[in-house]
Amino acid sequence: MRLIRMLLLPVLAVTTLSAHADPKDVARLTQLLEKSQTLTARFSQLTLDGSGTQLQETAGEMSLQRPGLFYWHTDAPQEQLMVSDGQKVSLWDPDLEQVTIKKLDQRLTQTPALLLSGDVSKISESFDITSKEAGGVMDFTLKPKTRDTLFDSLRLSFRNGMINDMQLIDSVGQRTNILFTGVKANEAIPASKFKFDIPKGADVIQE
Repeated sequence: MRLIRMLLLPVLAVTTLSAHADPKDVARLTQLLEKSQTLTARFSQLTLDGSGTQLQETAGEMSLQRPGLFYWHTDAPQEQLMVSDGQKVSLWDPDLEQVTIKKLDQRLTQTPALLLSGDVSKISESFDITSKEAGGVMDFTLKPKTRDTLFDSLRLSFRNGMINDMQLIDSVGQRTNILFTGVKANEAIPASKFKFDIPKGADVIQE
């Protein structure tokens, strides 16, 4: 599944692009992200190509806890599971009976999924950020400061101070929209949620 791998993979290049961000936008986004030390939600995900044709539609559930703990489960029939325990990230594909394990490092915090659960204190070092507000909705557009990234822009939308949806656009115009529902913030999440036990007989890939 393309998106969940996009959520997992690190930004590959380090060549910086020249651009500027309003410190007020950075401060506001940081404040909104940091006020939710835990989050749980259902999500629905729609991927469209550059012409607007639907490529994929999925749903699932996610949980996160700062710093760096993340659980992202996509429902069957395209089931996949991504779990971060703060030290490593495991991607389980039950159809392939394969788990891919990556070390959690600073580069991974530049990806969308871990942006929501990681350390956002240095967010402006990775992204140029702009915002706009209408009623109770505040949109932030994040553009990576590196070349050859997995997405060209990321929009995070907050409704009444709570994450509502996000959109990723890649270099060929493909758009992935993720809508969060039933969002709950700052509730206790069992530690076991962020631990992944490798299934017996699974093919393990260490990266």
